[in-house]
Amino acid sequence: MSASPRAPKRIAVHGAAGRMGIRIMQLIRDDPRARLVAAIDRAGHPSIGNDVSVLTGGGDCGVSLTHDLAAIDAADVIIDFSTPAATRAVASRAASRGVAIVIGTTGLETEDKERLLEFAESIPLLASPNVSRAVNVLMALLKQATNLLPDADIEIVERHHRFKKDAPSGTALRLAEIVADGIGVGPEAYTHGRDGITGERPSGQIGLHALRTGDNPGEHTVVFGLMGECIELSHRALNRDGFARGAIDCAVWLAGRPAGNYSMNDMLGI
Repeated sequence: MSASPRAPKRIAVHGAAGRMGIRIMQLIRDDPRARLVAAIDRAGHPSIGNDVSVLTGGGDCGVSLTHDLAAIDAADVIIDFSTPAATRAVASRAASRGVAIVIGTTGLETEDKERLLEFAESIPLLASPNVSRAVNVLMALLKQATNLLPDADIEIVERHHRFKKDAPSGTALRLAEIVADGIGVGPEAYTHGRDGITGERPSGQIGLHALRTGDNPGEHTVVFGLMGECIELSHRALNRDGFARGAIDCAVWLAGRPAGNYSMNDMLGI
């Protein structure tokens, strides 16, 4: 007798009317592991009250866009791509209702991250500045490269669309953290661009450079410069699908797990 297929995970998308939210909902529609049960965005959005098909295209899916956080109560797991203030509110609701949450929102402050750790005591929570599987493989390679080349001059260059509100990107900051841990320095070693007569580059400095151009979905390059040679580790997003599929993978994996603070490495097994 064959085993019955697992029921799809019931997913709520918070920040549903944004670029990432829309693409996530489109991909959920064709993913047998997942079912969209709620779509939430800010009060006053012109599509509030309408079936989300007005955003995603295709026929009605039976889920209307709402601003009411109570809609997440029907979900097994929430995918959040919103703003720091909105993330705080939805994560608090999730913790009070026992709903797992995947957070891809960037720009979170230290106090926000500390609060999320408190929520993770009661629900499964995965917060990552980048939920792309390939980017997280890049991070694993970066850790190895930093350990092997701790004396290199290390610079991080990121490029995103003109609409991005935070700089450097959350992913670039995470890359910098990995490098800093590897060479034994902290954020005081970061320099954000250079201007004027800066003098020689000091040893142990980590350069971060943010470009904002057109509709670029995201590129990150880490340069290891040595005398006479260099290595570059890069990831380039061709569209938002890598992030959207990664978010769904995280949600399906996280739903039903014990309460705790999970990472992309946990999900990927690396």
